[in-house]
Amino acid sequence: MTATTPGPSGGPVVLGVDADPRPLATAWAADAAARGGLPLRLVHAIPSVAREFRPADEGRHHKALRERADRALDRAAAEARARHPGLEITTVVEEDVPAPALCRESARASLVVLGTRRLSRVAEVLSLASVTVPVSAQARCPVVVVPGPEHITQDPPFVVAGLDGSPASVTALGFALGLAAQRGARLRAVRVRPRVPFDRSDPLTVEAELRRELVAATEGPHAAHPGVRLGHEVLHGHPVEELARASEHALAVVVGRRGDGGFTGMRMGSVPHGLLRRARCPVITVPEPPAEGR
Repeated sequence: MTATTPGPSGGPVVLGVDADPRPLATAWAADAAARGGLPLRLVHAIPSVAREFRPADEGRHHKALRERADRALDRAAAEARARHPGLEITTVVEEDVPAPALCRESARASLVVLGTRRLSRVAEVLSLASVTVPVSAQARCPVVVVPGPEHITQDPPFVVAGLDGSPASVTALGFALGLAAQRGARLRAVRVRPRVPFDRSDPLTVEAELRRELVAATEGPHAAHPGVRLGHEVLHGHPVEELARASEHALAVVVGRRGDGGFTGMRMGSVPHGLLRRARCPVITVPEPPAEGR
């Protein structure tokens, strides 16, 4: 990414590497690092000996986990180098549960990239292997979750930014504009008005007001990327469903995250959480900037 996007200027792109590396996530991370002129940092986490509770064979078991980690990192590094031979790549084995390890890495990163196995809601909360929700909820930098290949058949390609009037969504808009500029893509700024039973408001008046707010919210950030073609859309329905539908053929959908989502991500917000399960393209969650003094 560039200096105009959230995250430390020049910080690495961090890829969370599973025991079975996700090639699409590896490619996304390598491409992002190469486009931004940033190093790529590959991180795999294994439980520490202290967490292992295997008194009879803890040494052998831990050694096997370490060897598996090294193989996974070597494979991901080889895939990234094959894609971008000149890329600066480092590999790290962290002794910790994956989500906390990656959240620590995010403090120094420009971007964290993850693949996904799309665990059930129960597994997301209870499994130590759950990564996408807790990292998206707590990371200090933007987090990209790559569920499948990018949609590059659109001409021109496009990025979707979901806005709701919050400071977090304005920060996400700035990131989305920077990504669109890098990719030569247009940006669709989308505001979704939930359907309210027995609402007697005039729908045309409400839509016109929401569109005015949407245009006003995008003016400042768009001035930093005037070359990006920007469209404004007001949709009606469930925010997760409408944003997932709008981003069906997108390079990515970008949304803001308000505050601290908690370790399990249960407080990260229903829209980012829902998109991680529903969107068919990469989902980028951008944290709200820290308040003054934090």
